[in-house]
Amino acid sequence: MGIILAIILFSLIIVFHELGHFTLAKLNGIAVEEFSLGLGPTLFGKEFHGTKFSLKLLPLGGCCMMGEDDADDISEGSFNSKSVWARISVIAAGPVFNFIMALVFSIILVAWIGYDAPVVGDVTAGYSAEAEGLQAGDVIKEMNGKSIHLWREISLYNQMHQGETVELVYERDGEEHQATVTPRIGDAGYYVIGIGSTGQNVQANPATAIQYGIYTVKYWIGYTIDCLKMLVTGQVGIKQMSGVVGIVDIVDTTVQQAAPSGIGTVIRSLMNIGILLSANLGVMNLLPLPALDGGRLVFLFIEALRKKRVSPEKEGMVHFVGLVLLMLLMVVIMFNDIQRILL
Repeated sequence: MGIILAIILFSLIIVFHELGHFTLAKLNGIAVEEFSLGLGPTLFGKEFHGTKFSLKLLPLGGCCMMGEDDADDISEGSFNSKSVWARISVIAAGPVFNFIMALVFSIILVAWIGYDAPVVGDVTAGYSAEAEGLQAGDVIKEMNGKSIHLWREISLYNQMHQGETVELVYERDGEEHQATVTPRIGDAGYYVIGIGSTGQNVQANPATAIQYGIYTVKYWIGYTIDCLKMLVTGQVGIKQMSGVVGIVDIVDTTVQQAAPSGIGTVIRSLMNIGILLSANLGVMNLLPLPALDGGRLVFLFIEALRKKRVSPEKEGMVHFVGLVLLMLLMVVIMFNDIQRILL
């Protein structure tokens, strides 16, 4: 059951991404040849208002075919007949829709279970936080100038800045205070400043559900960007990356663990994973790499600045090489996922 739910969740995220391209294409009067879920041979297809809607054999992707690679087609309704800004909006809409999906899930989840406010639950004896006078009930507002809205942001900041001295701004009884804390190695083997959370969520009203839903999406976008930085700087390697197989395994494991607590827990767990995956897909697709939406946007912005399109042959070659490299990376990641699961 977990594997089926993983495929459904993954498919929903992909469809919503492609729906972004589809929606903006239609709004800009661009003909969409095919809108499909999955890859490979078509299992089912039906034409509606000039677009073929298809279900493919492998539910691991999707596409919204608008003829964008056919540079010679400048007929009425074609992708390349539209202004550069119209084309930019169509390409950018996929990642934007992923962020919208993550936001909707986040608002629902915060309204359902509340949010993890950055309130200190306890202060560990012998650590810098105690020496600086922090107390249970203090609300952490900033860490080295970075605004803090959720407790998980404190954990992420500490994880990404191990051993660094932290200038804290915290609130107590409505007044702001400052403290300089120096982390030291804790029992778990990594640097900590000596504060713990309350372990309880704060219930949200409609207004705070939207507010903290936004903060949640912002957190996951930041988390994805921080992970990319670690990959680029060599702090983590390709072996630590997960692809479709790894994601399916994670979802399956999460569902099995949540199932004994009831359907509500399963749904909340899936929504949490959905927020991460959707925000992650949005960020990854905006990277200025060939074959991704971000790579296409680079060429479109160059066209907007030059008032002239980059040679379609050169652009096509760049995207082709990028696609080949992307496929090779996916194969390597899939191999690592399978190896990790079997060992």
